[in-house]
Amino acid sequence: MSIAENIAAIRERIDAAARETGRTGADITLVGASKMNDAAACREAIAAGIDVLGENRVQEMTAKLADNAYEGRPLHFIGHLQRNKVRQVVGKVDLIESVGSEALLREIEKEAAKQGLVQDILLEVNIGGEEAKSGFAPEQMYEAAALAKTLEHVRVRGLMTIPPVEKSAGENMVYFRKVHALYVDINEKIYDNKMEYVSMGMSGDFEDAIRAGSNMVRVGTAIFGQRYYAN
Repeated sequence: MSIAENIAAIRERIDAAARETGRTGADITLVGASKMNDAAACREAIAAGIDVLGENRVQEMTAKLADNAYEGRPLHFIGHLQRNKVRQVVGKVDLIESVGSEALLREIEKEAAKQGLVQDILLEVNIGGEEAKSGFAPEQMYEAAALAKTLEHVRVRGLMTIPPVEKSAGENMVYFRKVHALYVDINEKIYDNKMEYVSMGMSGDFEDAIRAGSNMVRVGTAIFGQRYYAN
């Protein structure tokens, strides 16, 4: 199937899952995770109506920006961001979804101040407590959200999570529900209900994420096909 056909099929599945929660597909932002796909694939996704493109790797994103790969759609950074690469991302993307430490938060603030802009971000929750993953522990989220609110050049738009890899279908619902509950509580208590996004769900579990309250999903292989990694 083509990228356009894949997007159409995913839109149908998104809409069906959203309707179970009293919403429609129009309420869900579809981020095309375009890692390891070229500029032509990004343009094909844009032509097919993708809402947003998301990149995981700074070097790849920079090369595609030079090729105008994202023209016409917002760009999100969705991968692990190292502090020494913050200056290459701040001001280049509409949203950094993966801000999961105080040090990274402060580095983004510093670079955004230097550039004279406000950088939109999501705070990343390490909901499974996995050592190999970045993100704030759930119990750290309130302190992180309160700190971020004091920073003049950062604007928190919501929360993001990547749960543990599922061993069986539906297993991640418990994680998605916990993050959504955190989002609702932090939004009410700290952000006066001005946060907008809870970014949960990828190719294998986006329907469950939507059922648990996600309004932004990051889909890669189901749109662009299987990625092939060099040994």
